[in-house]
Amino acid sequence: MTHSLRQSLVTTYWRNKVTCKKTLDIGTWDLACQFNNTDHHTELNGMDRLIVRRGQAFTINLYLNSGSYQPGYTQLHITAETVTLERSGVSSQECCSGTLPNLSTNGIAVCAFVRRPLNEGSVRAHIPRDSETGPQPEEQYGTRAVFGLSNEIDDTCWSAAVSSPPGDTVCLSVCAAPDAPIGRYVLTLDGRIQFEFILLFNPWCPRDVVYMDSEEKLSEYVLAQDGIIFRGDAEYPVPMAWYFGQFEEGILDACLRILDMNPKYRRNPGKDCSGRRNVIYVTRVLSAMINSNDQDYGVLEGCWKNTFDGGVSPLSWRGSVQILKTWDRTSCMPVRYGQCWVFAAVACTVSRALGIPCRVVTNFYSAHDTNSNLVIERYLNEKNELDSSTRDMIWNYHCWVESWMVRPDLPPGFDGWQASDPTPQEKSEGVFCCGPVSVRAIKEGELTLKYDAPFVFAEVNADLVYILKYNDGSTRKIVNDQKVGQKISTKSVGRDDREDITHLYKYPEGSVEERQVFKKANHQNKLLQEKANSGLHITIKLSTGIRKGCDFDVFAVVSNNTEENKKCRLVFASRAVSYNGVVGRECGFKDLLNVELAPGGERKVPLRLNYSKYCNNLTEDNLIRLGALLIDYSTKEAVMAMRDVVLDDPEIKIRILGEPKQNRKLAAELTLQNPLPEPLQGCCFTIEGANLTGGTSITEKLESPIEPGQEAKVKIYFTPTQSGLRKLVVDFDSDKLGHVRGYRNVIIGK
Repeated sequence: MTHSLRQSLVTTYWRNKVTCKKTLDIGTWDLACQFNNTDHHTELNGMDRLIVRRGQAFTINLYLNSGSYQPGYTQLHITAETVTLERSGVSSQECCSGTLPNLSTNGIAVCAFVRRPLNEGSVRAHIPRDSETGPQPEEQYGTRAVFGLSNEIDDTCWSAAVSSPPGDTVCLSVCAAPDAPIGRYVLTLDGRIQFEFILLFNPWCPRDVVYMDSEEKLSEYVLAQDGIIFRGDAEYPVPMAWYFGQFEEGILDACLRILDMNPKYRRNPGKDCSGRRNVIYVTRVLSAMINSNDQDYGVLEGCWKNTFDGGVSPLSWRGSVQILKTWDRTSCMPVRYGQCWVFAAVACTVSRALGIPCRVVTNFYSAHDTNSNLVIERYLNEKNELDSSTRDMIWNYHCWVESWMVRPDLPPGFDGWQASDPTPQEKSEGVFCCGPVSVRAIKEGELTLKYDAPFVFAEVNADLVYILKYNDGSTRKIVNDQKVGQKISTKSVGRDDREDITHLYKYPEGSVEERQVFKKANHQNKLLQEKANSGLHITIKLSTGIRKGCDFDVFAVVSNNTEENKKCRLVFASRAVSYNGVVGRECGFKDLLNVELAPGGERKVPLRLNYSKYCNNLTEDNLIRLGALLIDYSTKEAVMAMRDVVLDDPEIKIRILGEPKQNRKLAAELTLQNPLPEPLQGCCFTIEGANLTGGTSITEKLESPIEPGQEAKVKIYFTPTQSGLRKLVVDFDSDKLGHVRGYRNVIIGK
């Protein structure tokens, strides 16, 4: 037999073998949304569309008109492509099942979903439509995958296999690659039938870079729809309940829209969609898009003034749901207003919705270092008044988020929690964003690692230096013990307690490891710092039971640890202060020009703070800053103590009336007693909660003023839609108290 004849026979054999392959005659189908969504931990998003996670198989049931599936003989050509919002097909009600006769104009049967029409009337400027800028999926960028049937699922790449026995019903398993871009997809079978679905990060998949190996932590950092954010002061952290609501109706769509509105997408849609395979890229985009400082259709506009014209106070928000729905509903107009905990909480909601484990973190005494010298310098005059001209600040607290991921772009050892900050403070690569940066890199002083390590390192490690300007123009450094980066806090896993995570960011103060970190970070001011000791010492003590509405005393305790008599000046001042360190009006002041201290002597000096004086000076943060400055006349040396007072709000008493069960109407009885010596006007209670209030807030107004000592009481009815442990978040608002917060954990039965 000649070579040419042999080759011809081989070619004919394979042509006949391929010809024997049969396509499936599909009549109807079922996307098994209830089964798949439950299996992929997305069931709380609803069962009316397919929402799955990468690196994990999902099932499609195909019902044949004729013939049957035959292993080895039946072929199926499958294409998975990213698709933009505006390219989606029909309604969600048609998404989970379909029949072939419902063909589109190009002969393809489409099973898809679209969102409600957007309100275009209030758009300030032209927003490019996805249909104008939509990416063309390409295999080389990971936005298009072409594959056929395999003997079994390969969870390292896009793959498909039939898991049912031969017959007229085909159970098709499809698995997305564990590094596939997240977002909207269309799956095409044999060029004739299309299914749309949403693909998310998968922290349950060991091959996904967001993998987390603890079910308890996954429940907290991915599935929990409510949580606790800490505000207040390092000496008195105040827990505040927050309703993240990442599974509420419309929230996932809003989160995906945030990605589609980011400037990188509008400049190069294909490159941006390809970038969505990378959680580092997505986290950095979210850090930029949660704020709107770059005029980029970001979600929130910040405001740190005492008035909030054109919007609402950041303290009026109880959760992220209304913020994201408002942004989505108003054609991506920034929502007014947010401050750091609001920015962080919304970023946490979006991250969890997309499948990224995330938590909100609070850093007490947080430095804002604008010139990157790791030193915050504050100047005071002899009246203990701060010079406010510098941009460097110490915030009473500052909130950001941590996201869990592998960092293949960094050296080994820097995986795990990564800090990113959506609050607009400084620009990074020309955009108001920050991070993600490895928390371990901050602890080790590795400031060259991406992204924005020097700024975050300064927030927890900057040196705080106070300098006294005397009336004669001379200056002298003030001895001060206040430290930056205290009690870094987050909610405990599975409990509402505060977890102190300072040790993840810093080595113990004074340790050998801390000094090594400062050397590595070139923190010269810390390295050269010596413990100053003038022999004079001052502290501030508080009386007990300090609450808003009462008069109370605070005390400066001064002592002389030298063997000489000391004649000093004591300036003891109190001023209202915002949480970001902006000092307001005076609340009480004492200037003692002749304080004599014998060797080893001590004196306790009281300062009375009267409600009649501080009531109109307070900001919504309920903070008063106390500063005591002791000046030695003989040496001109000065020592200072500073402390913030958090004025307690009254407690909201919350009673649940009725048996808490799914889909059963309940009542919350809410009570608050007026602690002030004056009436409260314009009072109202508002409740909100994940799977409790239908994704909205419910408000009940009180018609009459609440007199001093009188109780405000209402009943608000709500119907839980899901069983399990839920948080009912409550807000009381009035003209004098402002926003008072409370919450109640409720176990909803089935």
